[in-house]
Amino acid sequence: MPGNPSATSGRWKPRRLNPPNRLWGSNGVAFGPDGRLYVAQFLAGQISAVDTATGDVDVIVPMDGPVQSPDDLAFGADGSMYIADLVPGRVWRRSPEGAYTLVSDEVKVPNGITCVGDRLFVNEMRPGGRLLELFPDGGEAVVLTEGVALGNAMQLGPDGWLYYPHMMTGQVWRIPPDGGVPEMVAEDVHEPVAVRFDQGGVLHVLSRGVEGIVTRIDLHGSGSRTLVTSGLVGLDNAAFDAENRMFVSSYASGGITELHPDGRTREVVPRGLDGPYGVTVDLGGTVYVGDHYRLASPAPSDEGDITSHTLLPPFVHGVTNAAGFVHLTSQYGDVHTYDPDQGTTRERATGLDQPVGITVGPDGSLVVAEAGAGRVVAVDDSDTVTVLTEGLDHPVDVAFDTVGRCYVSDDRLGAVLRIKEDGTTEVVADGLGAPQGLAVRGDELFTVEVEHRRLRTVSLTTGETRVDAEDLPVGWPPDTVPRAEPALFTQGMTGSPRPFAGLAVAPDGSLLLAANGEGSVWQLKA
Repeated sequence: MPGNPSATSGRWKPRRLNPPNRLWGSNGVAFGPDGRLYVAQFLAGQISAVDTATGDVDVIVPMDGPVQSPDDLAFGADGSMYIADLVPGRVWRRSPEGAYTLVSDEVKVPNGITCVGDRLFVNEMRPGGRLLELFPDGGEAVVLTEGVALGNAMQLGPDGWLYYPHMMTGQVWRIPPDGGVPEMVAEDVHEPVAVRFDQGGVLHVLSRGVEGIVTRIDLHGSGSRTLVTSGLVGLDNAAFDAENRMFVSSYASGGITELHPDGRTREVVPRGLDGPYGVTVDLGGTVYVGDHYRLASPAPSDEGDITSHTLLPPFVHGVTNAAGFVHLTSQYGDVHTYDPDQGTTRERATGLDQPVGITVGPDGSLVVAEAGAGRVVAVDDSDTVTVLTEGLDHPVDVAFDTVGRCYVSDDRLGAVLRIKEDGTTEVVADGLGAPQGLAVRGDELFTVEVEHRRLRTVSLTTGETRVDAEDLPVGWPPDTVPRAEPALFTQGMTGSPRPFAGLAVAPDGSLLLAANGEGSVWQLKA
């Protein structure tokens, strides 16, 4: 991880509002031959191993390796790790010695994956998906069934059948590993995302919702059904150890938690932020961050408590606030307005091309950096979209100064531009290293140079610039070779978002930084 920010000018005193996230997102989990819990981290693009007794975390599959977006994993009889690489549609084998072999690139949106002895099975997380058997040593895949309504974590049951969820329909199904007619075994299950059997053969179905519900179904006993409400937001997967202890993951906030049958929890690896992306703060001092799957608020305390305000939809990346409302962008094309008091969202725009940074203009309109289209657009009170400027390379954030002039950062151009009244632009500062987050305070403009991990300050009166802070925990960790970015969309489904290090000015004049290099928010106070 990058070190603590250093205030080069001596102007700022930095402090974290929440601890770094030691486990960026936690998706598929499985116990390995060494007894550790292995965790696929979709957003981080890496796989880590967790000691469930100590909470120690070791990276096993690094983010600059061949695997781009691991969502689930399983271990074969020989100790090989099999990985569902969701966005590029690949299934990998990692040998016990650490060598990677591509098993298949023909599976569309591979997610749920499991091993039955030497046999390997995977399903597809898409409408009309397939459940397949793959052959690591060669051979054409065998399709066991089609029509899976968003598959996910699956497992062999005590009856010798494969069990898997239909996420879209709230059902659990099963099929023999050698093929046959699939059977529905449970319906009206709350938002099922994973099916897991404990050591006694009881089926546990995890919910991906905000309540953290686990449905326990004694399929092969009394048939009874009970609910456990854990309060863990966005459950993703689970694994039982030899002592029948249940460990769960969260796609929404990462971490690993032991979940007891009565709903009590023990934190093994603390949960945290999956990003963050954009950051904003209201007049009362409440901080909001776009954290991909949710809008979240880190509380400035030693415990680093984080409140989740909402889960998808929408995905949340850029954020700003005004008049008691929080305005959100999703890189998948949407702009929403969220009412924290009512807990409701209003759709403002759809179909945009990778909108990221957002701010509120002097006339109350929402102004958005539409990175994919190379434009800056405005959304008025009637939700009409108009273009303020176009022909940019990759605009990622926007901000206004005290006299109503609009600025935009372009991380590919390496510049901050001012938008003139006729829609043309002029350079305010160039030669920058991937400037992203943008904020204005008085006659000074601030931007985050992600490539150089520093805060750049620009005088709007003289044009002079200086570096105010270095070693910011943003972007790729030092000494990491950036890999190819996974696609934003895949097979009509959402893929991997682009990182974005947001910046905001608080009411007290301090700066807030979305430190996406470690999963925290930093306050830089003068």
